[in-house]
Amino acid sequence: MLKSSSEKVFCIGNGESRKHFNLELLKPLGKIYGCNALYRNFKPDVLIAVDPGIKHEIYDSGYAYNNECWFRGWRKRHANEYDELYYGKITEEEKKEVEKYYTHRTENERKDSLYFTVSGTNYQSKLFIIKRYKDKNALHAPQFDLEMNKFGLHISWLHNDKAKDIIEIMPNRKDLGMSAGPTSGYIALIQNSPKECYMLGHDLGSPTNFTNNLYKDTKHYAKGDDVATKGLKWRNGWKQLFKMFPKTTFIQVNKTKEVISQWKEIKNIVYETYESFLHR
Repeated sequence: MLKSSSEKVFCIGNGESRKHFNLELLKPLGKIYGCNALYRNFKPDVLIAVDPGIKHEIYDSGYAYNNECWFRGWRKRHANEYDELYYGKITEEEKKEVEKYYTHRTENERKDSLYFTVSGTNYQSKLFIIKRYKDKNALHAPQFDLEMNKFGLHISWLHNDKAKDIIEIMPNRKDLGMSAGPTSGYIALIQNSPKECYMLGHDLGSPTNFTNNLYKDTKHYAKGDDVATKGLKWRNGWKQLFKMFPKTTFIQVNKTKEVISQWKEIKNIVYETYESFLHR
């Protein structure tokens, strides 16, 4: 097993290749950066989420009160802005109409908070969808419900916490637009300037035609029998980091040493199996 060193960081993805790997083994070895629902059963040093549902789940669970988190679009808004951002400019009757169909909404307890953050689509935008489908006499069509609730509305009232917006650490405060995995890598590299960055559970695709994720069939995740994500955005995001940080060696740990075709010309990426990693 690797020796402890501040020159190493570990970025944990949620691909099924790491299903039987004990992440606790990494804690003495360097800082651990994780993504999304990893917090449900393991506490990394830093947690990153970029999609609306899961980042609000993390915050509303109370996890961010005591643990460092980085979220995309985590903008602080004053309570005076609540009605405008939640509802938009619609009447009380229109609000009731939207609530008949718009079920994908979450909000934590406000208590004495004066600030909140919001993600998703407000009532006014959903009202346009209702009117469009009414004109087609298609309010009971499956596509209508999908369009109404595919993108939800999430409000988190802010308390004393350790959550930050990722633009605070991005170059010139401009979001690089990467998915959670590469974003966790970027934050790890900026915070530590390590010589080595180990990538575990970043499977970057699926060995089957179906979802490859340890949290499939749970809230905010795809179903197990959904068609697998191709992973091109993940691979391109990491490739961007390889080029941005040429002095860091990236180690892709997986079940095999399969070479990623998009990375063939990259010099600072190497491949290792879980077995060889454990016997270093």
